[in-house]
Amino acid sequence: MPEVTLSAWNQFIAEHPDAHLLQMGEWGELKNDFGWKPVRLLLDRETGAQILFRRLPLGLTLGYMPKPVNSGRLMVDNELFWREVDSICKKNHAIFLKIETDTWEETFQPSNLQAFKLSNHNIQPPRTITLSIKEDEEEILARMKPKCRYNIRLAEKKGITVRSWDDIPAFHEMMTVTGGRDNFGVHSKEYYQRAYELFHQKGACELLVAEFEGKPLASLMVFSNAKRAWYVYGASNDQERNRMPTYLLQWEAIRWAKARGCDEYDLWGVPDENEETLEANFETRHDGLWGVYRFKRGFGGQLKRAAQAVDRVYNPLLYWAYVKYIGNRE
Repeated sequence: MPEVTLSAWNQFIAEHPDAHLLQMGEWGELKNDFGWKPVRLLLDRETGAQILFRRLPLGLTLGYMPKPVNSGRLMVDNELFWREVDSICKKNHAIFLKIETDTWEETFQPSNLQAFKLSNHNIQPPRTITLSIKEDEEEILARMKPKCRYNIRLAEKKGITVRSWDDIPAFHEMMTVTGGRDNFGVHSKEYYQRAYELFHQKGACELLVAEFEGKPLASLMVFSNAKRAWYVYGASNDQERNRMPTYLLQWEAIRWAKARGCDEYDLWGVPDENEETLEANFETRHDGLWGVYRFKRGFGGQLKRAAQAVDRVYNPLLYWAYVKYIGNRE
């Protein structure tokens, strides 16, 4: 049978050091507790995918395949794999399957795109900034914008300290403050607690807090798998902001990822605009992800855009209705 257990799936992921966070078994377990059903398909040591199904009315679902392993090869003609995927999707009464490949826009060239519909809606932020952290710390610092380096050192001089933390209720409270200030959605306290429990026990997650005189000012949750790390959740309150706690906090998260052997650090989400537009507007715009672009750009990474999502449609009429009335509001 192509569907496999969590332990067999985790063994598969362990054999692929470039596997994305969203394909880790723990991510599937997290989503399982919050409205999604994970199904893991494994054909051989190189071919597999974790698919998430979200329940809809009338026993229907939508399927989501986020960042599958060996994405580029899967999107080339692979009849056996897609036949198994279709079987699993139909078994779960999926209207359609959304696929976000683990490839960058300029390298995404599927040979069988006729089997998919180019989507106008991504679930994950398509554009991000990635940092190479293979080099020593001085080289990483040297690539940053001068103001960013200055703020990291300023935070140290002004008494900011960073340590590991496990106070999820306080983290959630800080996330709520940040979400209200910057106008973005925040998960429940239980969601962050479960994410921390699943990944931290594996050594694949750390919750860090920046403090001044023992008072929490900013916090973030960073994740890693083999050679890659992701800054997924971050928050700060409105106190002592002149001490630049978020800069030292992010630097310590980068150092944590580097100490775990990661080569790449993904800052996870900036406005979906080209670099020229971003650079021309980041000082005046603060809506949506614009507020974090100014901060993230300072760390000197490379702006990248993920390949656009594609949909594999099983029920055209319901797919049309979903896209028209629901999909664009998510």
